[in-house]
Amino acid sequence: MGMQWLLVCHGLITLLVVISFLCGQWPIFQGTFIERIHYFLTFGAYDYFQRLVGAVFGSKGTNFILSIEYFCCDRPNPILQILYVAIIGGIYYMIANSCFSYMPGYYLSGAHRYISLMGVVVGILFFILTSFSDPGIVKPENVLQYLNAYPYDEVLYKEKECTTCKIPKPARSKHCSICNRCVARFDHHCGWMNNCIGERNNRYFLGFLLWHLLLCLYGSVAVALVLAGRLKELRVVYILTVYYGIENTFRDLAPHVVQWLLRSYNTQILLMIFLAIVSLLLAGFFGYHVNLCLTNTTTNETFKWQEHLTWQKKLNEARASISDLRMEAKPPESKWKAFFRKSPLEDAVEAIAKQNTYNKGWFSNLGEVIFPFSSRPSFSQTKTKAG
Repeated sequence: MGMQWLLVCHGLITLLVVISFLCGQWPIFQGTFIERIHYFLTFGAYDYFQRLVGAVFGSKGTNFILSIEYFCCDRPNPILQILYVAIIGGIYYMIANSCFSYMPGYYLSGAHRYISLMGVVVGILFFILTSFSDPGIVKPENVLQYLNAYPYDEVLYKEKECTTCKIPKPARSKHCSICNRCVARFDHHCGWMNNCIGERNNRYFLGFLLWHLLLCLYGSVAVALVLAGRLKELRVVYILTVYYGIENTFRDLAPHVVQWLLRSYNTQILLMIFLAIVSLLLAGFFGYHVNLCLTNTTTNETFKWQEHLTWQKKLNEARASISDLRMEAKPPESKWKAFFRKSPLEDAVEAIAKQNTYNKGWFSNLGEVIFPFSSRPSFSQTKTKAG
């Protein structure tokens, strides 16, 4: 029974940590332990650790921690790339070690040993493509083409020069402080790839997300079918009903079947749950980026719109307060009402749909991601015409 309770506690703690990390800032969790856990995970733990090092080792220890932080967070480094290879290699090894001996089985053929290996290899190829491909670096040689490809919308982007690169800054580009370069149609800097995600490699990044989503779903379902096959092959249900006299109903059999699985195949169950959780996270992340592609916007622009709307809102509130100083104070909003209220990010999404001049329709937007401007013949012809 100890192992069963350990697995239950592990699942509950994992769920609590995931919810706190992802949802801790929601209005409904304000003032609750979920918000406090979120603060601890995102800021508090590191802050307490830094204070502890400072108290024990003094300023030298603090400076050492800050130098590590600078290397890990502010400069290009392969730490997360190495971690990715270790995770995918470790998971594949654990699945091979715990499940391949049951293939072929009742539900799965022996071919899945090779299919799973090919799936991992393709995932690593997407990883290499995204990590080492050109994200769309803006240089003096191609800045004119990018200026023509991405006109200024005069809302988020206006004509100006990059103070670091000393070249005109095309619309939708951004100077990445980590890579120290301007990137066209900048989305974000991905630590896992140790590279920026921009105009030229966004398609590979989407392929990476989709493939790993499918790979995790495949792994989770495959492990579940291995366990189901063992139930069939060992005739567990037959033994429980005939020799132990348990009623052949789901309600009566389920606790005993689960107990047997936890006792005999706890490693496989942990792998299945882990892959299922990662699948959900990847599904949300992939869906978010697909929505960005369909509206022809980027992660960077989403936050720019949010800042723009926040500034507009404050400006309107200031004008309203000046015009009506006798405005009655509103009662405080309940948490449940705040929970269902639109977030600033949702307002930004609506503003993008209405005001985004780069949105040319789903088909054209997807074409811009799959076939970026810089890969088209017309892009290179721009320079020829200008010359």
